Amino acid sequence: MARPVRVGFRCDAGAKSGVGHLVRCVALAEELCARGAGVVFLGEVCGSAWARAQLRERGFPLVPAPREPDRLAALACELRLDAVVLDSYDLPARTGAVLRDARFAVLALVDGDPLGQEADLYLDQNLGAERRLFPLPARRLAGARYALLRDSVRRRTRAVQGGSAVPSVLCFFGGTDSGGVAPAWARALNATGRPFRGTVVSPAPFEAGGPITVIPPTDRLPELMAAADLVVTAAGSAIWELLYLGVPTALTWVADNQLIGYEELVGRGAAAGLGCAAGPAATGLLARLLADPAAREEHGRRGSGLVDGRGRERVADALLEIC
Repeated sequence: MARPVRVGFRCDAGAKSGVGHLVRCVALAEELCARGAGVVFLGEVCGSAWARAQLRERGFPLVPAPREPDRLAALACELRLDAVVLDSYDLPARTGAVLRDARFAVLALVDGDPLGQEADLYLDQNLGAERRLFPLPARRLAGARYALLRDSVRRRTRAVQGGSAVPSVLCFFGGTDSGGVAPAWARALNATGRPFRGTVVSPAPFEAGGPITVIPPTDRLPELMAAADLVVTAAGSAIWELLYLGVPTALTWVADNQLIGYEELVGRGAAAGLGCAAGPAATGLLARLLADPAAREEHGRRGSGLVDGRGRERVADALLEIC
């Protein structure tokens, strides 16, 4: 009887890198585990108790991983892995090539540019990625049909919200708010002068004032998203969860790699575009969204259905085929 497939996930999470890479790897790891595969995370989870808890609560081992490709390949041999998933902007470009030379199947998660990383299989889950040219001949899974969603999101649904006179607003910027922008967007919400009830998720506590409550990163985020009349966030990995739930969303961006997703979603009308700063124009748009339930829900309607929740199943199928 063949032993179960073992897959290593090489990704990091921390104040600078954020937790988006970890979250989407966790989603794929959940799917693989459900199919009987073994998984182990290789990397560093620094400065985020929430990120460490994601692995601990799911029973996913975390092994410190060397940066050097040859030493990483040696560790993969020691752990008896069959495949390695690479999800990092900071790995040496030859990491994938070294792992493949050592006979490991390699899946690289990318956001457009593969950054010189060699792999047997590439995944770019960004909306519209299937229409963009890819510089390598290798097989690529591209587009939102491959979006990786966690169990905690896939089992949740959102009832269409009514036209409440006091809408509920959720504001968050990843698990670490690496750009430190949460206070500025809290001020922008307060500056609208419109009634609302706000929750801002921030790893660094601050006094927001007005009708806003600031809370630390929480496992209740999918629940809070599903209950919100409007979410204010950046165009990072959480956007796929919001599209799946059909939550009206107002987007900004805090990193250059988020701009492609921002422009695609705003261009489709699947989200309202706030621009890159919490200035007067963004405050005015937030005021209009808070005052107009129909306008909010139209964004949610256009986004709903773009992500069907089965992306991780398709990715797992493709990965297990090459193991």
